[in-house]
Amino acid sequence: MIRIALDAMGSDNAPFADVEGAVLAAREFDYEIILVGNEGLIKKELEKHKPVPSNISVHHASEVIGMHEQPVLSVRRKKDASIVVLGNLAKEKKADAIVSAGNTGAMVCAATLKCRLLKGIERAGIGIVMPTLKGPMVMIDAGANIDAKSSHLLQYGIMASAYSEYILNKKSPRVGLLNVGEEESKGTGFLKEAYGLLESSGLNFIGNVEGRDFFIGDCDIIVCDGLVGNVALKVTEAVAYAFGEMLKKELKRSLLSAVGAVLAKNAFASMKKKLDYTEYGGAPLLGIDGVCIIGHGSSNSKAIKNAIRVAGEEVVKNVNQHIMESITARKEQ
Repeated sequence: MIRIALDAMGSDNAPFADVEGAVLAAREFDYEIILVGNEGLIKKELEKHKPVPSNISVHHASEVIGMHEQPVLSVRRKKDASIVVLGNLAKEKKADAIVSAGNTGAMVCAATLKCRLLKGIERAGIGIVMPTLKGPMVMIDAGANIDAKSSHLLQYGIMASAYSEYILNKKSPRVGLLNVGEEESKGTGFLKEAYGLLESSGLNFIGNVEGRDFFIGDCDIIVCDGLVGNVALKVTEAVAYAFGEMLKKELKRSLLSAVGAVLAKNAFASMKKKLDYTEYGGAPLLGIDGVCIIGHGSSNSKAIKNAIRVAGEEVVKNVNQHIMESITARKEQ
């Protein structure tokens, strides 16, 4: 049975949302789920979900790394923090995958230090699955490495291609490089160098793409450094929230608008589902010698359940093996 360790103290709504999500996952998937965190608090939450599935266990961790704590320093000082314990469980092969909706930087640090990187990979990258008009798209990197080299961007493209093919079922996924224009001559020297590496990589590289291409769906993977990727992600989240709030206000402005909202209820519900991050669960940290899924801090139980599902799928589909095969094949070219 696949063993997945979950940071039960990770999300903004921990341990309530994390434990409930784990119970939902345990009842739906054939995984052994290890809840890591304060044993007393976790067991108190589990009492609300009797009968507790037999495939759930608890591993005590006495400390928590807060969302605003310095990642590297916290990982080094808080040896018994839930995120650090997750990394140890993966390192000791007591868990096949680890999941947390806690401090992203701390999770990246702990997973990288404990699991190490895959052979041939220089830096890990966070892949975010985003909705488009033509299905899901992966953006990498979303914040793991803000000081990237052109070789890192090449590896991001390789890793995201393997993930897209085996998890999202996209054959020969189209890879684009995020830039300020579509022409090959656009961008900094760093981006021009990355363009050349991706073009000769053997990937299905379609060239430069711009910010306006994010949600069109003509690209399956968008490659960028962690600074640009994280800014793009946060702007996207803010725009989605602001649009939703503006729409609510407009629909309440008049009786006619309110009637129209009722008539369009099913369409709104369908659109909301397509844009709902909880459907995707979490973001894979690609490049480490293990499986790590990072959830959004505001994850609810549904998002936690789906993060566990995605972690299990990544183990079953052996994505890391496919990444290593791709890296090796390109070195031999």
